[in-house]
Amino acid sequence: MPLVTTEINDGIAQVRLNRPDKLNALTLDLLRELVATAKTLGKNHDLRAVVIAGEGDAFTAGLDFASVLRDPKKVVGAFLPVPFRGTNLFQESVWAWRRLPVPVIAAVHGHCLGGGVQIALGADFRIAEPDSQWSVLEGKWGIIPDMTGIRSLSEVVGIDTAKKLTMTAEQFSGERAYELGLVTELSADPVATATAFARRLSERSPDQLAAAKRLFNDTWYGPIRRTFSRERIEQVRLLFGENTKIAREAAFKREKPTYKPRR
Repeated sequence: MPLVTTEINDGIAQVRLNRPDKLNALTLDLLRELVATAKTLGKNHDLRAVVIAGEGDAFTAGLDFASVLRDPKKVVGAFLPVPFRGTNLFQESVWAWRRLPVPVIAAVHGHCLGGGVQIALGADFRIAEPDSQWSVLEGKWGIIPDMTGIRSLSEVVGIDTAKKLTMTAEQFSGERAYELGLVTELSADPVATATAFARRLSERSPDQLAAAKRLFNDTWYGPIRRTFSRERIEQVRLLFGENTKIAREAAFKREKPTYKPRR
């Protein structure tokens, strides 16, 4: 049985962590499947958005230590970064979703602990149940979030809050996560809300969405002049693109646009 499943309907990929009997706890094999799934989806130019969630009663309870530490040699291998990519297996299982040129929405219910928080932060948006349970749990085990979590936390909360969550490993609700800025929106049915949002996004030009994601991700902490330069480059590409023409003509005619595959 696959540890990560994917179903695509109308250009929206529904990706699921699929170890419901273990609260979708993360193993090395599951992390590899996450990377492979993101890589495969990135080649699909008809893809418009991704909703990632967990099967069963949780998003994910975090790392399955019993499984992962069973073979220390594999753990060492998983820590080694891939040349030219700059990430190891743990990091790429999250950052691969940042590389994906479409919006990614995490739909969180139940437990979202440790590596689960980091996977959720790897998405562009997070929609969660108010009573979902969150924790940067690594501190409980005497370690730190190392699946790109330090960078991701710095993007959504202040440095004091990031330090507090990391150092205390406190557990808090989805409602509190929303107040802190970890969650984009609260919903009693995160998957349905995330899917509806994905459909809204799919009404926009896929080239515009990809350009916006690239710009924000690549320049958020960059020098201002570099940001301005990237804005100009992306905009010139869009101005002369076919999907931009389709969007413009549909807007003038007040019609629903039908876009070509992502450039």
